[in-house]
Amino acid sequence: MARDEQLKERWQQIVTKLSNQFADGDTLDLDAIIYLIGVQELGQLDRKFKKDHKLDLMHIAICKLLTPYGYYEFDYVDQDGWPHYIAKEELPNLKAGEQSILMKEAIVNYFLETDYIK
Repeated sequence: MARDEQLKERWQQIVTKLSNQFADGDTLDLDAIIYLIGVQELGQLDRKFKKDHKLDLMHIAICKLLTPYGYYEFDYVDQDGWPHYIAKEELPNLKAGEQSILMKEAIVNYFLETDYIK
């Protein structure tokens, strides 16, 4: 199977599974999935978040997702339980479609590593 086709298939598997689990079957978009990863990484699953914290959660997720690519490195967890990362390498200038593909690939790898999908 071609790499692009495998990515599409795995991405759809993640979208379907997460949408059924967290959105009553409504289709989650890329940003919503990034947000869910941020909540997972923070580990405070039963908490309600304000808008500014939602952006922080998405930042946590993006840092976690791009760590294997060498863009970020985990630094520490603060007294409130929030993980912090260090930027290791500047992100390349990517077109919107290229950014989307990079993030989808990183998300697929994240969920493969956590055995959420096979």
